[in-house]
Amino acid sequence: MYTKRPDGRKFDEIREMKAKVGVVPRANGSALFAFGDTIAIASVYGPRPLHPQHLQNPEKGVLRVNYDMLSFSVPERKKPGPTRRSQEISKVTEWALLPALQIKNFQNTVVDVHIAVLQANASTRCAGINAASLALAHAGVPMTELVSAVSIGKIDDKIVVDLIKEEEDHKEGEGSTDIPMAFLSESGKISLLQLDGKISSKKLKEAIEAGKKACKKIYELQKKTLKEIREE
Repeated sequence: MYTKRPDGRKFDEIREMKAKVGVVPRANGSALFAFGDTIAIASVYGPRPLHPQHLQNPEKGVLRVNYDMLSFSVPERKKPGPTRRSQEISKVTEWALLPALQIKNFQNTVVDVHIAVLQANASTRCAGINAASLALAHAGVPMTELVSAVSIGKIDDKIVVDLIKEEEDHKEGEGSTDIPMAFLSESGKISLLQLDGKISSKKLKEAIEAGKKACKKIYELQKKTLKEIREE
């Protein structure tokens, strides 16, 4: 039975969060988001003409996301350059963000989002999505709502919020199931739901409710961060 988290948090407790916008001066918009020692920075460029021209969409703008972890973001140095994992996370991040964007009137253009994980202790794609959502808003890209993401886990029979690496790697009992999810802030719709492991339908519903509750707290921090920059 899983009775205590390695870092002493309650099962429904998120690590200390940090958020800041305007961290990359030359970008159109940028933001940092951290869950404890998992830190991601997102920078946004555009909307701008998409080149080469044959990639342009005459009906709407294009969102292009590039996610990567820096070589020294993890204890064992990561080989530089894209991997199958980073390409997959880039694409699911794109899918998570698209429902909140209004770029259909920016025909033949592209909005580029670059996400760099500076330090990793699990939940990197979720930190990246939160940073990217802030950066898009900071860049003035038209959005109907923000996107907030969190990783929910099932460890043995417990649902836990904001997994750390040690919990992702938990092997005892029923093991660990990692469920990254993202919600749209106003509609409450799910824009990302992935599942790595096994879980019953009953526990999955419980996990989604825990994720929805956690993402409301994340959204409040995102909203506060954007409000502060407007008041400066």
